Amino acid sequence: MQECYVLQNVKLVDGNSVDIIVENKKIQNIVPAGTGSSGNVIDFKHKVIVSSGWIDMHVHAFPEFDPYGDDVDEIGYKTGVTTIVDAGSTGADQLPELINSCKKSKTNVFAFLNISRIGLKRIDELSNLTWLDEEALKKAIAEHKEFIVGLKARISKSVVGPNGVEPLKVARKFSKDTGLPLMVHIGSGPPDINEVLDLLEKKDIITHFLNGKANNLFDKAGKPLPKLLDAIKRGVHLDVGHGNASFSFKTAEQAKAHDIHFDTISTDIYRKNRLHGPVYNMASVLTKFLYLGYPLKEVIDAVTVKAAEWLNKPELGRISPGGLANLTLFSIEDSETKLMDSEGEERTAEQKIVVKGVVINGEYIEC
Repeated sequence: MQECYVLQNVKLVDGNSVDIIVENKKIQNIVPAGTGSSGNVIDFKHKVIVSSGWIDMHVHAFPEFDPYGDDVDEIGYKTGVTTIVDAGSTGADQLPELINSCKKSKTNVFAFLNISRIGLKRIDELSNLTWLDEEALKKAIAEHKEFIVGLKARISKSVVGPNGVEPLKVARKFSKDTGLPLMVHIGSGPPDINEVLDLLEKKDIITHFLNGKANNLFDKAGKPLPKLLDAIKRGVHLDVGHGNASFSFKTAEQAKAHDIHFDTISTDIYRKNRLHGPVYNMASVLTKFLYLGYPLKEVIDAVTVKAAEWLNKPELGRISPGGLANLTLFSIEDSETKLMDSEGEERTAEQKIVVKGVVINGEYIEC
């Protein structure tokens, strides 16, 4: 790796061109386009946009688990994402194994700890309340607090079985006792989505908020549920979490029509939906939001500034001298592209986002 190099003639998201000088893994300086000259110069000829490194707030990065697992770098830096957050693949029992598997990776990793000690070893991990073991959970958090950013509860019928909203009440207690916010997966009921919304507090995350299932956040006329509006006022955070079954163009258009904006855009990526779709990678998911008419800045902020703020790591969401260099380089290409949601609905976009490279903890890698 070059100790010192210049990313020359790159465009910022606001359209201004600059040179970014990277030295000893840090952003040493940002200078007018064409004026940076230290070390090796990589000239992007004003054709590539640079943002701080993309952050994916919802992935499944424990390779041993099937179907919800994948290799860290395959869903991380190789797709333009410099930081991933594993969304509850493991509970207290296997968190150390997840951490060990991440140590071999280049991509930065954090995790939500599944409130069930077994994690996704089974996909009905909240069907047996004895797996919600607070002592084991607190021990895992005490031993790995730098790694854990929150608690994950998958609150849908196939996961909770006969327990309804009870596991979420337990999760709320765990959250209060540990000071960690919740990421709550929503899907088919029971429990009814209104029961779920009632239990969410400031900084909790609803993931899969644009799903097209019957138990979603919009009524039959496409209007946001009153309890969703209340939750947003309380500071509950809306995350996309596309996944195999959790993003609908129709729901996304209802949200946009009623001015319900995403806070973060995440993929819910794992081996199956990376290889066979409908997710593929972060660029593909971001392309869907450009297609829906959101401005580029709002789309990119959702995987940089907003995600970094939620993680209490604002340095991950900015490009500034002195900071460790984590950057994503991409272009927007005029190209007719087929996009599919989780319901099998296909749309055609006229433009797509294409990742060109990353700087991951100071190392430049072409994608």
